[in-house]
Amino acid sequence: MKKEAKLKLLEKEITALGYRVRYEKGNFLGGECRVKENHIVIVNRFLPIEGKIYTIARVAASVCDPKMLSRDLRTIIEESGLSPERLHQERLPGI
Repeated sequence: MKKEAKLKLLEKEITALGYRVRYEKGNFLGGECRVKENHIVIVNRFLPIEGKIYTIARVAASVCDPKMLSRDLRTIIEESGLSPERLHQERLPGI
């Protein structure tokens, strides 16, 4: 799968989870935040496409139950060097 297709799939999947993806400029990698009731994923617009994929994949892996991930999404997350199970457990301590 091409990098652009991976990024589009990640954006689609994270949006389906109720998050909004915003590309902003600044000196940061990116991540997830909540403003009032809105869940937002902030991505540095100046990152190369691999960095954008990594940022959104990290958020998706941490907020999704690993058992509920689609095969394609799980593959993208694992190709990014992330472990969905470990990130999900770190997000929900005590579970």
